[in-house]
Amino acid sequence: MLIRNVAVIVSGMDEEYPYHIIRGINKVASDNFINISYFTAYGNIAGNKKADIGELGIYNLPDYSTFDGVILITNTFSDPDLRETIVKKVKKAGVPTVIFENKDHEEFYDISIDNYAVMKLLVEHLIHEHNKKVFNFVSGPLTNPEARDRLNAFKDALSENGITPDERRIFYAGFKSYDGIRAVDDFLSSGLPLPDAFVCANDSMALTLMSMLQRMGYRVPEDVIVTGFDHTFNARNSSPVLTTVRRPLYHSGIRALELLIDLMNNEQRPHHTLLDAEPVFAESCGCIYEETEDIIEFKRNTYQRMERTYTSVHMLNRLIASLSSANSVDECVGSLEQMLKTIGCEKFALCLISDWENTYHTLGYEGDSYYPEFMTAPLVWDKEMVSSVPNFPSSQLMPEPLSSGGNISYYLPLNFGDRCLGYIIMTNCDFPIYSLLCHTMTLSISYAIEHVSKLNELDPLCKIYNRNGFLRNAEQIYHNCLADGSDITLAFVDLDGLKFINDTYGHQEGDYALRLAAEAMNSCCKGDMICARFGGDEFIAFGKKDTDDDPTFEERLTAKLSEVNGRHGKPYDVSASIGTIDCKITKDTDVQELIRQADSKMYANKKSKKRYS
Repeated sequence: MLIRNVAVIVSGMDEEYPYHIIRGINKVASDNFINISYFTAYGNIAGNKKADIGELGIYNLPDYSTFDGVILITNTFSDPDLRETIVKKVKKAGVPTVIFENKDHEEFYDISIDNYAVMKLLVEHLIHEHNKKVFNFVSGPLTNPEARDRLNAFKDALSENGITPDERRIFYAGFKSYDGIRAVDDFLSSGLPLPDAFVCANDSMALTLMSMLQRMGYRVPEDVIVTGFDHTFNARNSSPVLTTVRRPLYHSGIRALELLIDLMNNEQRPHHTLLDAEPVFAESCGCIYEETEDIIEFKRNTYQRMERTYTSVHMLNRLIASLSSANSVDECVGSLEQMLKTIGCEKFALCLISDWENTYHTLGYEGDSYYPEFMTAPLVWDKEMVSSVPNFPSSQLMPEPLSSGGNISYYLPLNFGDRCLGYIIMTNCDFPIYSLLCHTMTLSISYAIEHVSKLNELDPLCKIYNRNGFLRNAEQIYHNCLADGSDITLAFVDLDGLKFINDTYGHQEGDYALRLAAEAMNSCCKGDMICARFGGDEFIAFGKKDTDDDPTFEERLTAKLSEVNGRHGKPYDVSASIGTIDCKITKDTDVQELIRQADSKMYANKKSKKRYS
């Protein structure tokens, strides 16, 4: 039986909008034995660009050409550069692709609603039926086509009814729940009088905005109207019930994968699928809400959400407490095993970059940056059977590929600031979409891995200091040289041709070359000088400067490598480009700046070497 694999790209699965779409996709996938791989991050939670670099790198993990099809829920992204980067890579892959709410790409098939028409109807209702004239608008990001259409509809509805839109009353946000709170804060700081209505571009922002206003003592709708867009479960069951726009989120997920299946079967389909949407006038604008939820269904859903939240909180508390005392990856794995039993996860994999101990690897989402070639999986969980995979290609995605269809997998990033640590995979488990604490879980795992990496000082391959060990021990050398007024030497060393050795002779030979270079460096360190593997093919040495009569560290290392090449009997030479800084230490000396200067000199030497080779 043919097993098809589909990649789905989405952001912020803790929001209700993507949750319902994902449920629809998963229903069709299960019925048709299709494997779904969700690649997701949360992005811009802290408004920290550095943290985003580490987290959003997850979108560079998949090679889209290895999938049979792709679904892009890129209207959940607020960053236009990230969205464009993903779109370019998917276009390059040339596989059938369905995209939500975007008609800008003729290569793709889109699923959408008429955002402009339905938002205009909602605003006109507030003007004509409720006689409102002063409006604040909380917009999504203008790089998002949906957000643009809704804002334009809002402005046109006002203008066509003799009301001039006031730019001071428009708040540009990112479709996230906390943007509703930010919008209230912005309004309060503006000094403007309370509007007749806050019109929000989605329910998530509207609900937090309404809650914030109520906590401040404002009554909705008596003092001010609040409206949203999406008709989510929380909007239908808020108090007051939110006036909003009903759109078929669950059905749109179903329709998206059904359309993609047709395309994968080479069937002809129209490029644009327009789904129905309509305003729902409810209590938050002063209307009588006539649609009543099935009380039994409501109680069941509410109880299930509460129970899952309590379970998640207790589980997370235990996990954090356990991880906080973990001093090794094995201890981290033990903590995770208990969590996996609690949440009922069928399959799970903890995938770390192969050199995670050094945590030097940064991975942005721009350009052609990708994960390292190899990963390691210290924990592979399969129906409570525990194993590990020491080494697997990152292009394979999973340490142990799936052998059946109908599996739903979520790829979630592990990072510490801008440093990429790896990712986790949760398969056939709803925890990533139903729990608001899934992001907290991944952060807890990341912090534990970072903590363990800082406890390690030795590079496991080269048996010299790693980056952490170097930084700790270099501090004492710095203070010693400062105390006695000695000059220091800092050398930054980059192994030449490691990629050629790996590609031509295999990674075992590449590792051998790294060990030879490390041994050579270590033998050239005199006195209290130390050396370390700084990351990948980069090394560093630091210590008291030699006397003028002695060969320099650079001269000693060059001679040592030449000697090694004369006797190791390999079909390649081990050589290095070196950048050296000699200077006197003062209390204002910044070792990190010295490292940058030595790195620049090394790079210039490497370029010069290539020019004349």
